[in-house]
Amino acid sequence: MRKGLVAANWKMNGLRQSNATLIDVLKAGLKSSPNVEVLVCPPAVYLEQVGAELDGSLVMLGAQNLHPQQSGAFTGELSAEMLKDIGCSHVIIGHSERRQLFGEENSFIAEKFTAAQRSGLIPILCVGETQEQREAVETEAVVLDQLEAVLVHAGIEAFNNAVIAYEPVWAIGTGLTATPEQAQVVHALIRGKLAEANTAVAESTRILYGGSVKGSNAAELFAKPDIDGGLVGGASLVAEGFLSICNSYSE
Repeated sequence: MRKGLVAANWKMNGLRQSNATLIDVLKAGLKSSPNVEVLVCPPAVYLEQVGAELDGSLVMLGAQNLHPQQSGAFTGELSAEMLKDIGCSHVIIGHSERRQLFGEENSFIAEKFTAAQRSGLIPILCVGETQEQREAVETEAVVLDQLEAVLVHAGIEAFNNAVIAYEPVWAIGTGLTATPEQAQVVHALIRGKLAEANTAVAESTRILYGGSVKGSNAAELFAKPDIDGGLVGGASLVAEGFLSICNSYSE
């Protein structure tokens, strides 16, 4: 049985004092459960602080982005080696905001994916469609193209040590959420694509839902057979709200 994963993506939010308070509340209120792991991905400048705050807890540390090169003249960028060195276990790859706002293409995201794994990080590969693409009945083509780029570049076996997050772009930060049934359809599509190459890998790969997950809808989403947790944005910035999402796995 796949263990659940609930990952907090703080995006460009947080300050030292509020970070410390949030983590304190999270550690105090998180219910121990063998069924779920919890991950926090703060902004890069706070990775070391948050990592220290999490030391000794069951909560893992992740990053929001990386550059595929190990080192070099890439001002403002961070390598996988740096993230691993500072204590990260995971890194988000291909988030829709990186694709849309920073022009990251499928091939570049595939390079990031393999760079993360070379350094011992677990990539969380984000895939998902915009509202326009959904309305044009292009969800399947878009999601599978994004996934195929990494499959071709890294191979199916790479997903033995990776996580996928389906994030419908139209449901990120909008208050809209795909229904559990809508999300399940796409999650099953993703797992089916993996199964075409290797059934065992497909069955073991965790696929998260990432579109306005809240305490009020988490349990219903996570109950679906192919939804293995959540990549949580805005709701992860409020400790009590994030706790309710994490603890829904224990109920």
